[in-house]
Amino acid sequence: MEYENQITILSDYLEEFPETDEPVWILGRQHHLNTDKSKLLLDISARLWFTYRRKFSPIGGTGPSSDAGWGCMLRCGQMMLAQALICRHLGRDWQWEKHKKQPEEYHRILRCFLDRKDCCYSIHQMAQMGVGEGKSIGEWFGPNTVAQVLKKLALFDEWNSLAVYVSMDNTVVIEDIKKMCWSPAQSSSVAHSSAHLHRSALGPNKNTAGLCPGWKPLLLIIPLRLGINHINPVYIDAFKECFKMPQSLGALGGKPNNAYYFIGFLGNELIYLDPHTTQSFVDSEENGTVDDKSFHCQQAPHRMKIMNLDPSVALVGGFFCKEECDFDNWCSLVQKEILKQQSLRMFELVQKHPPHWPPFIPPSKPEVTTTGAELIESTDKLFELEEEFEILSV
Repeated sequence: MEYENQITILSDYLEEFPETDEPVWILGRQHHLNTDKSKLLLDISARLWFTYRRKFSPIGGTGPSSDAGWGCMLRCGQMMLAQALICRHLGRDWQWEKHKKQPEEYHRILRCFLDRKDCCYSIHQMAQMGVGEGKSIGEWFGPNTVAQVLKKLALFDEWNSLAVYVSMDNTVVIEDIKKMCWSPAQSSSVAHSSAHLHRSALGPNKNTAGLCPGWKPLLLIIPLRLGINHINPVYIDAFKECFKMPQSLGALGGKPNNAYYFIGFLGNELIYLDPHTTQSFVDSEENGTVDDKSFHCQQAPHRMKIMNLDPSVALVGGFFCKEECDFDNWCSLVQKEILKQQSLRMFELVQKHPPHWPPFIPPSKPEVTTTGAELIESTDKLFELEEEFEILSV
């Protein structure tokens, strides 16, 4: 579906939220409607909002020049990843204000997602990487496919230097994550650069004590199972707990061919950003800045009852752990708030690598020298990409 963008000011939709004493949770932050409704809406509008675009250069040179009708899950994946990059470089409490000058890191993050073939997380790169996952360009992706695409593209993103872990068989393995984030490939120079970037984002007078300079920031993606034919109510409280965690990046999901980026909840309603608005392609300016007004949703936040989710479309939950202590804290919260409270578990958290699984080998950047090169994954699976596919370092 295609909607024309409608821009309203915050005061026009303050009344969109009901009067209630229940707190609203947005990506690990609690808001109270009775006392700080405007802060809630500012928090929502600060999230980077990626939607359908038109008039960008054809994907692969001859492919579509708009992703309207098929790219919504890709856009939701971009939004989740962008939130991780915001947390990595600017911090969760960073806020966006229209017409206010933003730091260079912000514009650099935005440039990662512009609709150009030379941007590392562009619709072009994601669509073409999806070919290796069995998806034709222009075909709708499910959230699991998006997760695998992001995992592969992150290997070529040297600036953000993320370790992306996508859980298998409904299981998160602590040992494997720590092995990946403390991989020997994480050089001291990269670690030093990471710490320097963090200090720059915090400012010269901010305390950086407690940073783990050798830890590669973790993007943790977990496919969630909430039911088969319908949402099982037993999972609802555990799912809501995920949005309360300070490491939360929200969730991808929705309905067949209709994806949303869920960022929080009020009661038993999910709050989400909707990518189903078609806007014109935006490029960066000569000085590297981006006209960013269309990348922040200033419409009334959308809400959906949790029970209205379609379990035929897998949910994918995301979490970001900048430091090892963030991951340790996440593990503690999962044990306390999710696993110990539930008879049926959305996912499992185990300390050791299951002995019946293949050995875990941290993914590394494939050696790519020519267009259309073959990529060999750590599992020795080989896949071939179309001739026009390009891998681009940033």
